[in-house]
Amino acid sequence: MNILIALLGLVVVFGLAFVASNGRKNIRYRPLIVMVVLQLILAFLLLNTVLGTKLISAFANTFEALLGYAYEGIGFVFGGILAENRASIFFLNVLMPIVFISALIGILQYVRVLPFIVRYIGLALSKVNGMGKLESYNAVASAILGQSEVFISVKKQIGLLPKHRLYTLCASAMSTVSMSIVGAYMGLIPPRYVVTALVLNLFGGFIIASIINPYKVQPEEDILEVQQEEKQSFFEMLGEYIMDGFKVAIVVAAMLIGFVALIAMLNGIFGAIFGISFQEMLGYVFSPFAFVMGVPWHDAVTAGSIMATKLMTNEFTAMLNLQTLINAGTLSERTIGIVSVFLVSFANFSSIGIIAGAVKGLHEKQGNVVARFGLKLLYGATLVSMLSAIIAGLFI
Repeated sequence: MNILIALLGLVVVFGLAFVASNGRKNIRYRPLIVMVVLQLILAFLLLNTVLGTKLISAFANTFEALLGYAYEGIGFVFGGILAENRASIFFLNVLMPIVFISALIGILQYVRVLPFIVRYIGLALSKVNGMGKLESYNAVASAILGQSEVFISVKKQIGLLPKHRLYTLCASAMSTVSMSIVGAYMGLIPPRYVVTALVLNLFGGFIIASIINPYKVQPEEDILEVQQEEKQSFFEMLGEYIMDGFKVAIVVAAMLIGFVALIAMLNGIFGAIFGISFQEMLGYVFSPFAFVMGVPWHDAVTAGSIMATKLMTNEFTAMLNLQTLINAGTLSERTIGIVSVFLVSFANFSSIGIIAGAVKGLHEKQGNVVARFGLKLLYGATLVSMLSAIIAGLFI
């Protein structure tokens, strides 16, 4: 039964992508089939094998150790607050470690480890996905640097890109997540699903973009020029990355305060007028999509509500809702896994503004182009999340 529902889900996802395609005759099916098969193999390895369990455990343990080091710094600044009631202080426990992880990313960038890894993984991906070196590099870099910072590394080429290639770059940025906040996600939802989503989204972004926005990069256009960061001393760089991490934490905190409060207000208004909360209403709207992703029907409305919350606000707000339900024991393991994988991406309305603003800061005209296809960008990135959740659901 799960396989039949997954097949239905794949038909729905690919059908929705095909309907929105701007060049159906140009779709190349061979790379698509290869990438879907790779997703299936990777999901099986990560979720259903001893090797996958060990890899995820090693990844999760590494981040757990890093978070332990981060708590040392947090505890020093905030005294005994963290030690006394760690579980209840979201800002300190989940968001503040971003500062430390950001500093580590800066160090790995400075010693040229990350650029080397990103470049060569990107080149390997370009052989599989049938796209250009720039698109492949950008997808890997987005998963490490983040959806706005990644464009700085390719700013020399931003102004030269046609609309269709720019779309793919932005789609990759919205479909992935920054490595600096992966630890925060692991504090909210099961780490195995975070790791699985990171891997599946990397290929899913290319799959959906290849249907919605198909094209072939000519050899003379297949150029990758990575912008070298301005030469800084080690401590200049370190201070900059620490402040960047702190800014991310503060921005996420501010967004959560605003969005959680707005949702609470909307729930109150809808409850008073219609006798049903705003989130429950969205749950009914999104429940068919949750069902075709593989969520059991008895959990579909709840799952749909969490999915809609992520789309309307951000993944942190949705993860907080999911964490509450996980702690209450009201959801099946299958529902938890599928919804968790769906939540691990930047696909929400606020990301349209973030990505358009990042590109506009580098090139005014191209920023306006991104703003014009913003909704299509979100549409595609949401399909990527659905595709990853369906693939993962086959092995949960």
